[in-house]
Amino acid sequence: MKKVILSLVAILSISTSIIAQENSNNTDYKKWQVRLRGVGVIPNESANIGIIGGGVDISTTFIPELDFTYFFTKNIAAELILGTSKHNVKTTGSNLTAVGLPPSVDVDLGSVMLLPPTLTAQYHFFPSQGAFAKPYVGAGINYTIFYNVKSGGVVNGIEYKNKASFALQAGSDFNLNDDIFINVDIKYLFLKTDVTVDASNLVGGNTLDIPAEVKINPLLIGVGVGYRF
Repeated sequence: MKKVILSLVAILSISTSIIAQENSNNTDYKKWQVRLRGVGVIPNESANIGIIGGGVDISTTFIPELDFTYFFTKNIAAELILGTSKHNVKTTGSNLTAVGLPPSVDVDLGSVMLLPPTLTAQYHFFPSQGAFAKPYVGAGINYTIFYNVKSGGVVNGIEYKNKASFALQAGSDFNLNDDIFINVDIKYLFLKTDVTVDASNLVGGNTLDIPAEVKINPLLIGVGVGYRF
């Protein structure tokens, strides 16, 4: 009986040691990362414009971007991405014969700023601490706020509707040491908005609201530096 009890104690001791070691391995990683990137925002734009028709041209821009990542496990994380961008907007090939202008005109619609906070769930490959490259993929949601709208000198005003959209992400961290790394990241936002252009000034002050459904769908390509803690 004594031998049985001693054997059980030994087994329990070994099991406890193994479990403790596994728990230690599972928590042996830094749960937070912060990254600062320089990002090129490249719209893949298209539009369905009422009344005057034509297409849309939205400028490419370059912005700083800040993100915070929290790791639930070595592989699974959530990332909050913050940045804002300014874009110049114009229609292309619009038909303005109804207001006494040529049948194919590019209309300057001024500029608009976008604030698109994005939250993604990520899966990180090769989580071992000694790995140089740590690629990841992610998917999530975005909510874009349009602000600081400047309508340019052609129309009276423009209204953009704030919208939610889906986001896809892929990238990799390249370790310089245990804490500091270089990051390369690509994101694609499936972003569209409803736009209303107040062009009443083109028809002698009578009401003329031009509706448009605009797909922005930007590709964001970024390179930056990150820190783990």
